[in-house]
Amino acid sequence: MKFERYVALGDSFTEGVGDPDPSRPNGLRGWADRVAEQLGRNNEAFGYANLAVRGRLMGQILDEQIEPALELAPDLVTIYAGGNDLMRPGLDLDALVSRYDEAIGALAATGATVVMWSAYDTGWAPVFRKLRGRVATYNELVREVAERHGATLVDFWRFDEYCDYRMWDFDRLHMSPEGHRNMAIRVLEAIGVDHGIEPVELGPAPVLERQEQRRADLAWARDFLVPWVGRRLRHESSGDGVTAKRPVPAPITC
Repeated sequence: MKFERYVALGDSFTEGVGDPDPSRPNGLRGWADRVAEQLGRNNEAFGYANLAVRGRLMGQILDEQIEPALELAPDLVTIYAGGNDLMRPGLDLDALVSRYDEAIGALAATGATVVMWSAYDTGWAPVFRKLRGRVATYNELVREVAERHGATLVDFWRFDEYCDYRMWDFDRLHMSPEGHRNMAIRVLEAIGVDHGIEPVELGPAPVLERQEQRRADLAWARDFLVPWVGRRLRHESSGDGVTAKRPVPAPITC
């Protein structure tokens, strides 16, 4: 398939957090940039916009990004939303996905190819594994939305390769450069686009001794978990003051 105008929507997942590149807007590359690079090969008419902002909740993504995306008249839209909501207490999953359903319907009604995700399986990860049941329920609701509107679903829940810590950044919440590269391949395969991205080959994962794992867990709690909880208590977001890195469609190169 050939696309002329691609608009990416969402939060840190789509903005590219975990895949730093100082030469790019917001200092990030990410899977969406990598997808756009492949879509723009030998296509001078191609334009790519990325409206995603880290820390955004589902409601914020829908309120801030859907209308601007529609105005850009894309023929390809990717949207990942709800990941930050799943970590909040008192979540009404049915109400959350009901709003998502309306937004996906509006995007699909334009005739654009719409790509959405299930959330990844947190069962392997300490702390986050407590959310597994909620995530599984969310995923079933999202699959229904995708089927109802003919959207392409990238089923993150079933990607076993992400059970490797090397696919994740130090915070264990955002993908590493290798994770982003692998996700770009997954997306391109889902939409049926040939690409030149080299597959991720990490080899056998190192086995940590119990003491080494404990030190790693303590460092993670100190450097990520405690500051993250602190922001929640202060009602702050990692996206405060951050703007979309590519607000209008434009060409992109590797």
